[in-house]
Amino acid sequence: MTAISNPALRFEPELLLQAQGVRVVFFDVDGVLTDGGLFFSESGEALKRFSTLDGHGLKMLQKAGITPAVITGRDSPALRARLLALGIEHVRYGTEDKAPAAQEILNILKLDWHQAAAMGDDWPDIAVMQRAAFACAPSNAHIEVKAIAHWVTLREGGHGAARDLCDLLLVASGQYAHLLKGYQT
Repeated sequence: MTAISNPALRFEPELLLQAQGVRVVFFDVDGVLTDGGLFFSESGEALKRFSTLDGHGLKMLQKAGITPAVITGRDSPALRARLLALGIEHVRYGTEDKAPAAQEILNILKLDWHQAAAMGDDWPDIAVMQRAAFACAPSNAHIEVKAIAHWVTLREGGHGAARDLCDLLLVASGQYAHLLKGYQT
C-alpha cells in the first residue's frame, strides 16, 4: 500500500494567501450545498439532495478549527436533519437579509469580517460575500455573484463546490496534509 506523502491537491499561492486566516465560513444552502433544485413530496414537504463530498469537507473544517455556518432563506425538516447530522451549530433559517445574520454569528464567535469566508450563488448572498475577506461561488452561480467572488470553483453547487472551498481553506490553514494522513494506513 502506497502512503500519500505529498498531497495531489494544489492551489495558486496568491489564492492561498488570500484565504489564510479564515476562521468562519458562511454557506448558503440552495445552489451551494444543494444543486438548487427542489423536489416536493405529495404532502408538500420540500426534499433536497446533498453531496457527501461537501458534508465531509464541512466536518474537516470543524476538525481544523474553522467554523462552518449556514445562512439560508429557506427552512425544512430535511435541511435541519442534514445540518444536525453534520454538527453545524451556527445556522440561521428563513433569512433573506443575510448580512445581519452573519454579523450576529461573528459576534457570538468573537470574530470579524477579515476572518470570514462566504460562499453564495445568487443575489441574496452578495452582501455577505462583499464583507467577507474571501468570497467564493460555485461554477453555476449567477453572473453577478461570480463577478464579485475571489474564486469560482470548477464544480457546481450541490456537486462538490462547497468541498472545493473547504479543501482550499484546509490547505491555506496548513491542516490539509495532516488531516489527510489520518485516513492513511
